[in-house]
Amino acid sequence: MLSDKAKNVSPSPTLAISAKAKEMKSQGIDVIGFGAGEPDFDTPEHIKKRAIKEIENGFTGYTPAAGVPELKEVIANKLKRDNNLDYSADQIVVSNGAKHSILNACSALLNEGDEVLVPTPYWVSYPELVKLGGGTPKIIETSEANNFKVTIKDLENSLSSKTKLLILNSPSNPSGQMYTKEELKEIGDFVVKNGIYVISDEIYEYIVYDDNKHVSIASLSSELKDRTIIINGVSKSYAMTGWRIGYTASNLELAKAMGAMQSHATSNPCSISQMAAHEAISGPQDCVGEMVKEFDKRRKFMQQRIKEIPYLEAMEPQGAFYMFVSMKETSGMKHENNEINDSQNFAKYLLDSKKVALVPGDGFGAKYYIRISYATSMDNIERGLDRIEEFVKELS
Repeated sequence: MLSDKAKNVSPSPTLAISAKAKEMKSQGIDVIGFGAGEPDFDTPEHIKKRAIKEIENGFTGYTPAAGVPELKEVIANKLKRDNNLDYSADQIVVSNGAKHSILNACSALLNEGDEVLVPTPYWVSYPELVKLGGGTPKIIETSEANNFKVTIKDLENSLSSKTKLLILNSPSNPSGQMYTKEELKEIGDFVVKNGIYVISDEIYEYIVYDDNKHVSIASLSSELKDRTIIINGVSKSYAMTGWRIGYTASNLELAKAMGAMQSHATSNPCSISQMAAHEAISGPQDCVGEMVKEFDKRRKFMQQRIKEIPYLEAMEPQGAFYMFVSMKETSGMKHENNEINDSQNFAKYLLDSKKVALVPGDGFGAKYYIRISYATSMDNIERGLDRIEEFVKELS
């Protein structure tokens, strides 16, 4: 009965873990959830007030399908201010979240049989969005030795006559690693040389630590800019996950195609959310720095705490708000006669016995890793890591 496309798409493991944790909490179980890919802060007050004002003013009807002109203008200004990129408003398409933006890009670019290079560890939705967009994901294995970043050799070994697109994410979900300007230039040269396109997912652009600097690959040359679809939005940096506003910046031909497709698929993004996003991007930015400061505090605590837990090892994140933790040393060990042979088992037995929910790495293309989000309170982090330590100390 179902279409082949529907049969071929897997549900999101991150949302499934979060739903399971919430269900257990509703039953009165003391579950600590590390699965969330969203800030635990409320949306800043000035953004909420703007939304209320728009509701009171009756801004509740349809808008242009690709977004209201005022929002597209402030996005174009933001790209110039923060990324040194010149885009006109008609090259911006505002969508129902960054996930929707990626689907629009894949749908506008891909034909059946087109291959998309997806380096591991990848955000769980990338391969599925490629499939929904009509393409075929081609997974590229990266190594921890290279900080989970794809190399030119990796790309060249995966290139074929069917390659149409590369998906790049910096800062990365789930690893938290970032590409340097030099690394991006090499990748950009590869993209231009081979006539392919690149989706540059920059949703964690502002959530970076220490002296790390985010660089948009589109800013490195005009040829590369023409072949780049920037993905961004307000969900992560402004604690606006539920408002569902993402956007693309691309060449005009692609923007028109994505806008036309969206006009039939969803009409416009929520009018109220668009104006709240306008306030987020154009208004005071202090709130972003305050959130990043708190994330950094949690990051440092979690990094140090994991070093104290047997069998686990984590690379220090440079951005985003996740710790990507190797649990490969626990493979083959048992917990109460249950054998652990991958991250799925690890996550299941941990949730069952210690009531801690985290995301197994299988969904990211990394069988022996787990993702622990520090977008939760310090109290939850301390108690949750204590429980994880209890769990691994019970392994035999």
